Amino acid sequence: MAARRSPDREVNSLHVHNVLTVKGTAVATVSPDASLADATASLRDHGVGALVVSRDGTTIDGILSERDVVRALAAHGASTLGHAVSSAMSTTVSTCRGDDTIDQMMAMMTDRRIRHLPVVDDDGELAGIISIGDVVKARVGQLEHENNQLHDYIQSR
Repeated sequence: MAARRSPDREVNSLHVHNVLTVKGTAVATVSPDASLADATASLRDHGVGALVVSRDGTTIDGILSERDVVRALAAHGASTLGHAVSSAMSTTVSTCRGDDTIDQMMAMMTDRRIRHLPVVDDDGELAGIISIGDVVKARVGQLEHENNQLHDYIQSR
């Protein structure tokens, strides 16, 4: 049986939309027809660990992570860099929504062993992306805030 969240806990939780407000909603995308060489250059140029694969920038066709590129290189050698992104991308993509909590994101990323979650809006269109680094940063910020509140409370007693 899953544990229920208390209403107070849910109200005080950080949500994906809070992270996107600070981080922004820009998402690095790549066409499924682009070469893996072009995709690896895009990963480098954007300083990210994954690209959302999309033909139009709003629908999600897949995701290409550094891990996917390494697996393709290990399986096929350097010639794989000339292959299309679609040959190495993950087609099963976990997504999240703006009202999902950071705690839910941590659990999902841990359970599924993934580091990037595209954010979709109510129409299922790409609205941002959350990385494990974003989740950790948000959680640490939340813990620091709670710690400061407790410290102030103790000092005022």
